[in-house]
Amino acid sequence: LDMQHRDLRRARAACWNIVPTTTGAAKAIGLVYPKLQGKLAGMAIRVPTMDVSLVDLVVTLNNEASVEEVNAAFKKASEGELKGILAYSEEPLVSSDYIGDPHSCIFDSLTTSVTGKMVKVLGWYDNEAGYSHRLADLTSLVAKKL
Repeated sequence: LDMQHRDLRRARAACWNIVPTTTGAAKAIGLVYPKLQGKLAGMAIRVPTMDVSLVDLVVTLNNEASVEEVNAAFKKASEGELKGILAYSEEPLVSSDYIGDPHSCIFDSLTTSVTGKMVKVLGWYDNEAGYSHRLADLTSLVAKKL
């Protein structure tokens, strides 16, 4: 059912369409990581799914890398300093498989691609579950400081 909205694309029935729209996520990353301020752009694509979103990130590196090197770096991060926040997947899963996942991002190693210095990676996330778990982490951290 189409509805009124100032963005005509968002006025269209979301359950029947893929709708490109804006997002503040790229700007928000610049606020959290000032070194990235002004270096990111992004958009959202609304799709008819129950839950779970997908980040499609393309970056240009200073040096060439292989798919194996990129995946190894994400795997190492998921097992080290980002354990519990970043997960690493080697399974051919789809969005509904990640509903309720507590991680902020599940790196999809099967979709990594590299062309010279350009790297493309995908990361799944259930923004409600991941966000809730990060709030619980923050609450725990604050409680330890009291």
